[in-house]
Amino acid sequence: MTDPVVEIRDVTRSFPGPPEVQALKGINLTIEPGDYVGIVGPSGSGKSTMLNILGLLDRPTVGEYKLSGALTSNLSEDDRAAARARFIGFVFQSFHLMPRRTVLDNVLMPMLYSGVPRRERDDRAREALDRVGLSHRVDFLPGSLSGGERQRVAVARAVVSRPKLLLADEPTGNLDQRTSGEVMELFEELNADGLTLVIITHDQHVADRARRRIEIRDGRLTELA
Repeated sequence: MTDPVVEIRDVTRSFPGPPEVQALKGINLTIEPGDYVGIVGPSGSGKSTMLNILGLLDRPTVGEYKLSGALTSNLSEDDRAAARARFIGFVFQSFHLMPRRTVLDNVLMPMLYSGVPRRERDDRAREALDRVGLSHRVDFLPGSLSGGERQRVAVARAVVSRPKLLLADEPTGNLDQRTSGEVMELFEELNADGLTLVIITHDQHVADRARRRIEIRDGRLTELA
């Protein structure tokens, strides 16, 4: 039997005060391979803390997090970075592209850290850009692209190492409505191909597209019917 991609048990994340703030409170969450999960909540609800825990950017104060069956709490910072590079792709609201590097160079970058053999990298990067409809933009700099194209480059960069889990943080936050729809369709095509997808958003319309919808409020999760 395949392990869940994500297994979170009784996770609390506290930040020291005064007063102490519990950003997450006794969270339990299981995400199976191929799931499409939308986590929705208002500002200050714990969404960013949730993303940081899921993405191994932060550690729980209490509780445990298993990624693809492996307990993460005992990992050193180097091992956590290696697990992030190998298992997790990130897409952010503000793209985070390197402005002085070409589109192709931006997509090549994560493969330096994720163990992809050097001889495969160029083909993999071009294949990822073709997958997001940008094979005609490989030599462009990000500043010459539209917002939607930049987010597509960010998606190509996130999936080029073939992660087990794609985390998207407010991925449509800087896009107009039409472009948002196109980017969401791209995510859904990738999910249909088997990629496990978690979208964290304050936008109910974006979250409602997911097969599983989870609301986060005051650090607690509720699965919506």
